[in-house]
This record gives sequence, C-alpha cells and structure tokens, in this order.
Amino acid sequence: MKSVAEICSDLIRFDTTNPGSGERPAAEYVATLLADAGLQPEVFESAPHRTTVVARFEGDSSDALLIHGHLDVVPADPAEWELHPFSGEIVDDCVYGRGAVDMKGSCAMTLATVLGMRARGLRPKRDLVLAFLADEEATGDYGSRHAVTEHRDLFDGVTQAISESGGFSVTSGPSRVYPIAVGERGTSWMKLTAHGVAGHGSRPAVDNPVATLAHALSRVASHQWPVRLTPSVAALLRSLSEITGQPIDLERLDDEADRLGALGTLFEGQIRNSANPTMLSAGYKVNVVPSSAEAHVDGRYLPGLQEEFLSTIDELLGPKITREFVNLEDAPSALYPSSFFDELGAALVAEDPLARPVPYVMSGGTDAKSFARIGIEGYGFAPLMLRPDLDYFGMFHGKDERVPVEGLEFGTRVLTRLLTHP
Repeated sequence: MKSVAEICSDLIRFDTTNPGSGERPAAEYVATLLADAGLQPEVFESAPHRTTVVARFEGDSSDALLIHGHLDVVPADPAEWELHPFSGEIVDDCVYGRGAVDMKGSCAMTLATVLGMRARGLRPKRDLVLAFLADEEATGDYGSRHAVTEHRDLFDGVTQAISESGGFSVTSGPSRVYPIAVGERGTSWMKLTAHGVAGHGSRPAVDNPVATLAHALSRVASHQWPVRLTPSVAALLRSLSEITGQPIDLERLDDEADRLGALGTLFEGQIRNSANPTMLSAGYKVNVVPSSAEAHVDGRYLPGLQEEFLSTIDELLGPKITREFVNLEDAPSALYPSSFFDELGAALVAEDPLARPVPYVMSGGTDAKSFARIGIEGYGFAPLMLRPDLDYFGMFHGKDERVPVEGLEFGTRVLTRLLTHP
C-alpha cells in the first residue's frame, strides 16, 4: 500500500491548475485507489475533464460524515520556485509542489486513512462519504455546486462534514494550538461599472467614468470596517487568553493580533468584514476618455452580516456605480460548542498530548458553502502537526508550497482515531 507521502506526491504530479486542462487525470487516479480497496467510486463530470469522484464507505451508523477535498490548484510559475511546482519531490522530509497544503496533502491523508482502514479490516463508526471535487479554486460551479444539485442522492444521510483549513498546529510556548473551523466568512465577488461620456483626452471631461470609478475604489479600499465579534471568534479569543495566560484587550484587537504573532493570525482577518479591489479595466487609447470603466472587488463578510456589508458597500460606491455579483455565497457556520467538535479535539489530543483545540472562523471560503445549501454542517479539520518555522498560511497559493511528511503521517493517525472505534 502506498504511503500518505507517496499519494501526495502522485497527486501533485497531475497538473490540475484551475483554469487549465481539468481534474480528470487526478480524479481517475483517486477512483482507481478507491476501487482497488473494494469501494465503488462514482465518477462524473460537469463539463469535459471537470471531474469529481464520490464514494461511500459503509459504517456502523447511517448518520453519515462527509470528508471532502478539491483536486484543482491555483497556477504556479516554475521560474519562481526552487523545485518544479508539479514535481512532487520529497526534500528535507517535506513534499513540495502546488497543492501540498491546498489541498492535495489533505486528500492524500483521507485516501491513506481509508485505504489503511480497508487493509486492516476496520469499519468506520458511521457511514463515510468521500468527495474529491473539481473547481474549488474558482466558484465551485463545476465541482461542489454541480455535485449537490445534480448528484444530491450521493449525500443522503450526511449531517456533518470535515475539510480543509482547520486542525493544523500553531506552536505557542509549551502548547500547540489547533484551530478547528466552525464557520467561514461569506463571499461577495462583485463587478463594478461606471458609465460616463466619451470624449477627447485633451478636453475637459464632461463625465469621466475612470475618475468616478477610481474615487469609488479609493473609498472602498480605505474604509475602516468596524470590529464585529461573532460568538465563535469571541470564544476563540477567550481560549487564546486562557492558553497564553494573558488577557486579550478587545478594544485593541489589531494591536493584540500583532502582539500574539502566529496566534494573532487566527483572528486578525476574522474580526471584521473586508473588501479588496482586485481587477481594473478601462479605455483603449491614451487620448480617449472611455464611456465606461469596470473593476472587480473581493468582498468577505462575517456570519449574519451580509445585509450590513452590502449596505456599506453601496454607500461607499455612491449612486453612479452599478454593481453585480460574480459570486455571492452566504457565510456558513456549524454548531459550537458541540459533541462533534469535542470528538475532533479528542482525536488531536490522543495523538498530541500538547494539543489545545480551539474554535476558529476562516477568513476565506471553501466548498463547505455548497454543502451548507443541503443542510450539511461543515467543520474545517484537516489535521497537521507543523514545524514551528513553517508559515502555514503563507503556503496557500504561495511559492515553494510544501508539507512535512511527518505532518501528513500525524494527520492520517488522527483521522483514523476519529473515524474508527477505540
């Protein structure tokens, strides 16, 4: 049986860049491993080469748990990397390559766990639904959204799910803090348009849409969004205060995030809404004032704050800017505190006695948003014990992305504890 590091390397060698040639080769590899282990994977495509794999591993309870991951990755320029981003090489006990952290390493842990259970004749405590999805790095239209609408029956009986962006270690003194995601910010990707009057660039402008849009974007970019403490983030702050033995000043959270270093990254992007201009397009010639200008903004908002976020955006843009959604997704949240959260934490502590599990809200988004549409509670739990000097968040979409082999092996042991009887 292949090791978790070998599976991770194999997956990385499939160039599944999104946009690109699609996920089919990686999906076929996953389906083969699952079929060889005696499972019956369902393989389907939403478009040519946009491939998803789903399999069910029957357990002792039909109250099913979904473990989902995505097979696509963001682009990587080989010229910027020390090792080729699709080499999957193992150097200094780390697997290198695009997707090592986001999230082929996690997919490899899921596969290694399930293959190991099958080889040892272990039956899971509850039915497991395993989903390896296309298109998470875009909108999920070709992946999770397609799966929950066109293949809804594959998720019958699923009540909870685990996936990326949680369960990783952050070293703090004698402890290792493991944030377990119980929610994530909502997504509001917007296209903004300003219309005006075309004219010669040498003449006084009558109504220059480029200037109108630039002023609006400046207001959006410079806006100081107020702190909004959701219950889960407030619980995280209380936990961090207890772990560090120092009170956290709720009136100075930006300064406190700087003071706490790596621990501060767990809440610095989760205490307020945000909106970042990311794309800008206007005109076709330097001496022509165009009749329109366009921009895109990446907006994120905390659970329960969509209405407040959009109202503020409209005030900042003003009456001359129109907006339309490129992607609008609600901010999902899972039950916390809960017995399932306690199960996740117990599995970590069983493998790492120094583990301190804490609740966490993701600043970005995952396929959990799609599964929330059909009533599945999503938790961020892809367990990794990391070296203190490894910048975990910097690995996401960054160059020289890598994951420690020992971290993958740790995660596989944690998942096995979680999914099987003691």
